[in-house]
Amino acid sequence: MGQQPARAPGKRALTAMSVALVLGCLWVVAASLVALLPSRRQRLPAGLLVLLAPGLLALLALAHGIWVTLASVAAVVSIFRRPLSGAARRAEEALRHDSVDAKGET
Repeated sequence: MGQQPARAPGKRALTAMSVALVLGCLWVVAASLVALLPSRRQRLPAGLLVLLAPGLLALLALAHGIWVTLASVAAVVSIFRRPLSGAARRAEEALRHDSVDAKGET
């Protein structure tokens, strides 16, 4: 009973999902649940998810490499496309405002 069946050379045994992948799946489920909330109640949980994303992406990069990380970055950007585009727009407006102020001070 204690013996394991022989495997063909080069074949790996099936293993459980890594902690990084489980956390990534939980993050996606949490983001989906936050999307179901009314808009005014999404801000805090969505902000927490955005703050957790870089650490989770780093964990995925360490555990699974660049391709899984790039796919995960694409998923994060897809899920948060509207808040990210709004933040980019506000940052661009702030940069324009600062550059106009800098030109006017001379």
